[in-house]
Amino acid sequence: MTHRFRGLAAVAAALTLTTAAHAGGYAVYESDSSFQDVLDGLKLAIQERGMYINNVMHMGDMLERTGKDLGMDETIYVNAESVEFCSAVLSRKMTAEDPARIVNCPFIVAVYTLPDQPGTTYVVHREIPEAETRESPVMQEVADMLKAVSEGAASW
Repeated sequence: MTHRFRGLAAVAAALTLTTAAHAGGYAVYESDSSFQDVLDGLKLAIQERGMYINNVMHMGDMLERTGKDLGMDETIYVNAESVEFCSAVLSRKMTAEDPARIVNCPFIVAVYTLPDQPGTTYVVHREIPEAETRESPVMQEVADMLKAVSEGAASW
């Protein structure tokens, strides 16, 4: 399968995997692929768009470790990692339009699995508010990028 065709097939498959956004402004996508496959798919989706991965934060490990230190033994995640990345072009455009948008840099998309749902891997990102995307073409571009990257990851 060619890379281009695989990418189109992945996006089509992801559309069927997308769940509704949760209250609180999060877009959550589900996949029946393994955690590692989805995480690798996320990294690839970011890099294919010419963006730079700054950091991969091992959130599940950190929460597990600190939970034990605090006497909170409940396991929240089987696996959980947040990928922090940047688009120089989008970051520059959105902050030039409104300097307060620096708070959106870097972009973060997380991948996680839950103990009581062993066959499901989740991808999540913060949503850009609809009012902001309606008023700002660059923020619509950011929202579209986050959605495409997340759908690309969930389709693995």
